[in-house]
Amino acid sequence: MVGADIKQVKAPAGRQTTVPRLVVNDLSLEPDDPHGVRLKHISLEVKGGEILGIAGVAGNGQDELFAALSGERLAQDPDTVVIEGQAAGHLSITQRRKLGAAFVPEERLGHGTAPRMKLSENALLTGHAASGMVQHGFINTAAMLATVDRATAAFDVRKAKRDPEAASLSGGNLQKFIVGREILRNPAVLVVSQPTWGVDAGAAAVIRQALLDLAASGAAVLVTSQDLDELVEVTDRIAVMFHGRLSEPLPTADANREKLGLLMGGSSLEKDAAHAVSA
Repeated sequence: MVGADIKQVKAPAGRQTTVPRLVVNDLSLEPDDPHGVRLKHISLEVKGGEILGIAGVAGNGQDELFAALSGERLAQDPDTVVIEGQAAGHLSITQRRKLGAAFVPEERLGHGTAPRMKLSENALLTGHAASGMVQHGFINTAAMLATVDRATAAFDVRKAKRDPEAASLSGGNLQKFIVGREILRNPAVLVVSQPTWGVDAGAAAVIRQALLDLAASGAAVLVTSQDLDELVEVTDRIAVMFHGRLSEPLPTADANREKLGLLMGGSSLEKDAAHAVSA
């Protein structure tokens, strides 16, 4: 079906966790549109070498959390988001990238890439702040193309020519390029939303293995996904979002479908919220 054998996804042996590289402290944020979800007292911690998964039905605040972590939405209190030990809640996307963070949004076309721009130009859009693509104020075209070539080789991106427009790629190949573009920067922190949404099994395996390999190199990885099987396959701990609240993370080994289903229905979170109000 995918034209090749699908490799087994496997966590590298000897992976160890280190210090927290991404920390969120009591983040509350109003939505920026009438149909958005208010984030309510979100706290989490992701250590180097660890993958934290966030499960939940779509529309429970996952998009708003991604925007707050990436810098698309700024917080009044800088300490609500801490990247590599530095308060970052007030910093822009570019400033957060300079701290070593990388981001892969859910929407491939229009958010992850500009559809009518070439892959090299899309690489420049996200990599200009923390790569060799801009030197002394001048764009290094060779470095842009080299980024495309590296992502193509490492993630098996299939395309008709060396540097096509983003919109010309299939969904799976474009997703592999976007993930590869970010991972090949060797970020300290990676925040990725729906990493394998709508891609074939072969592309999904490549992307999931890349996330595991990045964590094994010492990065902190935060994965938001509606695919519980995916989260169980790649994460160390899983938390659940419901109506803008985040549950306490469970070790993935203990996170069976019954427990996750209850959390996704909001049972425990609603009780906690009611207890907090009565107190």
